[in-house]
Amino acid sequence: MDTCRIPENASKCSGNTMECFMVLTTQAQKISIGILCGLFGTMCVFENSLVLYLIFSSPGTRKKPSYLFIGSLALADILASIIFVCSFVNFHVFNKTAFSKEAFLLQLGGVNTSFSASLSSLLLTALDRFISISRPSEYKLLMTRKRAWTALAVLWVTCATIAYLPLLGWNCCVLDSTCSELFPFVDDNYLSGWICFTLVLLGCIVYAYAHVLRRARQHVAYMEKHQAQAGKQNTRMRMDVMLAKTLVMVLAVLMLCWSPVLVLMIYSIFARLSNRLRKVFAFCSTLCLLNSMVNPIIYALRSKELFSSLRRLFSHFRRQLKAPEESPEAESTHKSSVIET
Repeated sequence: MDTCRIPENASKCSGNTMECFMVLTTQAQKISIGILCGLFGTMCVFENSLVLYLIFSSPGTRKKPSYLFIGSLALADILASIIFVCSFVNFHVFNKTAFSKEAFLLQLGGVNTSFSASLSSLLLTALDRFISISRPSEYKLLMTRKRAWTALAVLWVTCATIAYLPLLGWNCCVLDSTCSELFPFVDDNYLSGWICFTLVLLGCIVYAYAHVLRRARQHVAYMEKHQAQAGKQNTRMRMDVMLAKTLVMVLAVLMLCWSPVLVLMIYSIFARLSNRLRKVFAFCSTLCLLNSMVNPIIYALRSKELFSSLRRLFSHFRRQLKAPEESPEAESTHKSSVIET
């Protein structure tokens, strides 16, 4: 059993070695993973679908580049949740291995594309805030809808290309190279490259937000000093500061949820992982779903425009529910029932 436990080279790329990556050995572990994936995945799809509806149902938000990037983030989280939950539960809980290497790498590419696009969307949002605060007078000229859509297209194509490199041939079976201890068929060098790509994205996001927060503090000091004279510009600055704080909260949640996974990935490249650590990695992977589930809650609580749209939506549903009760037919039915009694 120990010889199959951790793949060491590409010669173990046969279909039977898929069982070596099924690290959940007890029914309690499988039930726990199933419940976490089901709960986080369902909530994530519902919340992010609601965010997409709120953004694109309102002309005021769907025309703004900031909300286009947030919409891209929501779409990426929806796709990541669906693909991740289906493939992860199917593999670790139901232990199904009746699929080819290509089918597995296709699923893995979908998960990597979605999560990479989610992270890249946060980077675009950070850059959008960076430009908005550092060059406010030129923001509308620099950040147009056309440029926003172009950036999103480049983002998704780049993420998909990088994610599907293993399917296109960069895998340990084709190259006869060292396989990853965490993912079947994945080459260790590819995993190292993907980790570097992710860390570069995180570093750029942190740098952009560090600048945003520095400028936000300057704006707060300016508003306190020139409260009477600022007027409309004061309101604009408050909106920038509010959105900057919101996105910093998103980034903090992102780092908290992704750090355990990235640390274990990096550790697996330089050292052998025990079965216990591989089980920890399986459970930590569900934190990525938690991140995707928490993001929309932060938008609803921190974005005044989305929160106002959400309140209008709830008010509309409340009126729709009350309408049948207040209709003449309902009143006549109620009166007739009273007379009969």
